[in-house]
Amino acid sequence: MTIAFTFPGQGSQNVGMGKALADAYPEAKAVFDAVDDALDQKLSDIMWNGPEEDLTLTANAQPALMAVSLATLRVLEAKGLDLKSAVSFVAGHSLGEYSALAAADSLDVATAARLLRVRGDAMQSAVPVGQGAMAALLGLDFDVAAEVAAEAAQGEVCQAANDNAPGQVVVSGHLAAVERAVEIAKAKGARRAVMLPVSAPFHCSLMAPAADAMAAALANAEIQSPAVPLVANVLAAPITDPAEIRARLVEQVTGTVRWRESVTWLAENGVDTFVEVGTGKVLSGMVRRIHKGATGIPVNTPEDIDALMEKISG
Repeated sequence: MTIAFTFPGQGSQNVGMGKALADAYPEAKAVFDAVDDALDQKLSDIMWNGPEEDLTLTANAQPALMAVSLATLRVLEAKGLDLKSAVSFVAGHSLGEYSALAAADSLDVATAARLLRVRGDAMQSAVPVGQGAMAALLGLDFDVAAEVAAEAAQGEVCQAANDNAPGQVVVSGHLAAVERAVEIAKAKGARRAVMLPVSAPFHCSLMAPAADAMAAALANAEIQSPAVPLVANVLAAPITDPAEIRARLVEQVTGTVRWRESVTWLAENGVDTFVEVGTGKVLSGMVRRIHKGATGIPVNTPEDIDALMEKISG
């Protein structure tokens, strides 16, 4: 069994996430306390008690999802997991890349939380509300979806933002351009093409101001070589050099999340078990669609943690 740890992105959040871990394990509670302290905010209170609209805010959702992933990891470590010997690679979907780096001791938890707060604020403010949009194009492969986006742009921005799985591509850009992409996609045989309920057009060139903000924030952040290689979103290939990690995290703000290719690369390099560390099971579902022989295991409850440790030690 060759394992990669994967870390979820925005959209996986839900009110109550991480509460069972914090109640059961002091190691998990310590992570939530550290994130609250780093942000000078009781983010854990919003995570566990809502309201949902506050948790969904990009500036809250991003560090909150990282906190749950790292709390889960700390419990695994308390039960005997040694990341370096048990796990071959880490990877994260969009903001999950910061969780992956924190898990691999490339970033400390407080630094990751502060960077994600900057990232969330910067992404939200990069485009006035209502001017940008994202849409999921289902049933088209990436090349066709990219052609749809290019045809829909018509002088505006429309880009393939997330290559999530075969037949599941998200486009991002100006509202009118994304609306055109939905209609063009249907005409080109998409099974479904739907606008997404997001607050900003992530992973396209409209996020350039956010990329600039992250370049400034990351320039001052302490980044170590990760304990295991990170398969980067924008490369779909492993990296370990701190300077390159910085550069790719900046590039990621406006670049395509190449998740399908990342999982394919991992599978082709021997990974057969993808453990989704944190909230939800979105990535585990994608893994099975991308590589039929792969196993996706979501781990986010005390029971999941015990089952994984038994599987690893067995």
